[in-house]
Amino acid sequence: DTGGVTMSSFYSDMIYEKILEAGNEAVFIATDFLDIADYETARKALNRLDSYGKIKKICRGVYYNPKFSELLGEYEAPSPHNVALALARKFNWTIAPSGNTALNQLGLSTQVTAHWTYISDGPYNKFTIGNIEIDFKHRSNKEISGMSYKTALVIQALKALGKDDIDESVITKLKKQLSTEEKDNLIKEARQTTAWVYSIIRKICEVK
Repeated sequence: DTGGVTMSSFYSDMIYEKILEAGNEAVFIATDFLDIADYETARKALNRLDSYGKIKKICRGVYYNPKFSELLGEYEAPSPHNVALALARKFNWTIAPSGNTALNQLGLSTQVTAHWTYISDGPYNKFTIGNIEIDFKHRSNKEISGMSYKTALVIQALKALGKDDIDESVITKLKKQLSTEEKDNLIKEARQTTAWVYSIIRKICEVK
């Protein structure tokens, strides 16, 4: 009976097609393909694609489609941020970058780091991917739930800078980066945050 084999290769092909469409930056878990196949079929398809060398496993259940760098003569490493997002999807955590990671995401720091930190409503956890470390620090739900990703990101960046290191140039930079909709969300969703952070947010959103 070859029906099963062709069926499984059919799903593998469809999943691989979706992976190729997403590009080299994307990181995947089995549940990302539930529009194509059930969880178990998707999990087996990813394992199969990994064993064929078409994609690479980053850690258990997490994969990417690596780009070969002619310059370095090796495959490029996965994006740590995309790995963090995939892990959050896998474990059903809500996360937001914190510390230097938040500042980098918003272009407020250009410091290259091997240590990526996130706040999470899940447990404390640490993952080492090659020479990169991804840290998830547990925070109470009110610091992260009920907020859009961008709101949580801005709050964490402001906290990382600290009250005394936020000047007009930081406020201007953030104003330019946020769309009208993101500013509307920010002013609504950040009400629970620390008073000094909220006063900066009012300036970013130009609310008197």
